[in-house]
Amino acid sequence: MTARFPGSEFAPTPAAVAAAVAAVRAHTPLVPEVALILGTGLGALGRAIAVEWAIPYADIPGFPLSTVESHAGRLLVGTLGGRRVMAMQGRFHKYEGYALQQVTFPVRVLRALGAPVLLVANACGGMHPLWAPGDLMLMADHINLLGDNPLIGPHDASFGDRFPDMSTPYDATLRALARAVAVEQGIALREGVYVAVPGPNLETRAEYRMLRALGADVVGMSTVPEVIVAVQAGMRVLGLSIITDQCLPDALEPAELERIIATATAAEPQLTALVRTVLERM
Repeated sequence: MTARFPGSEFAPTPAAVAAAVAAVRAHTPLVPEVALILGTGLGALGRAIAVEWAIPYADIPGFPLSTVESHAGRLLVGTLGGRRVMAMQGRFHKYEGYALQQVTFPVRVLRALGAPVLLVANACGGMHPLWAPGDLMLMADHINLLGDNPLIGPHDASFGDRFPDMSTPYDATLRALARAVAVEQGIALREGVYVAVPGPNLETRAEYRMLRALGADVVGMSTVPEVIVAVQAGMRVLGLSIITDQCLPDALEPAELERIIATATAAEPQLTALVRTVLERM
């Protein structure tokens, strides 16, 4: 019997990445300056892009298919803030049944297409008692509680270090730029720690207390795997969150998906303005 390494079934290979790159190149010659990943309810940011090509994920070998409401499942190619961008309009999650190696495969492809910067945006639950739904948060750090890691499995040195350093996963220069732009535009930009959990259920009161005690300010079900792979690949990362619901254990109310998406949608103009200006000044 042939031994199987954990994670080997979905471990990325240079050949698989090259095939995906070739599929994208069949649509566009554009070399991105920035790659973006747009999360739940963040369609307006995608609409702000001057799109030249929209490539369905189904046309890119190795890309999973989005199964979550509000995730369109297309790679948008064009310009935003004067920068050449490729934007994932919809991401993938562990709770959909995908391995983290599949979830993060698009990041490897975007890096191979030439993107040196990854901007990740998400919707999340807020646990900081002084922050409110609709606030934007700059990701300063994260905690991985997914119980998994996208780097588990056979290692190919062409993808980066086997043991990438995660002391500063979010680029300090880009964070400083985002803070400066927010001040200029009068946007209240919080800054804190994002914790990733598997989902898809939301948390209990006891779990929110635990996550807050661990040092997290917001909680979500995405982003961290993509950031880990981006750091391994040598990309500079900027992370932005929209707080869509308040997760205070002693004042917890039932969450509704419709309200979460509506809150994200209402906060999007500020997020779009912030992102556009950050890209202009990079």
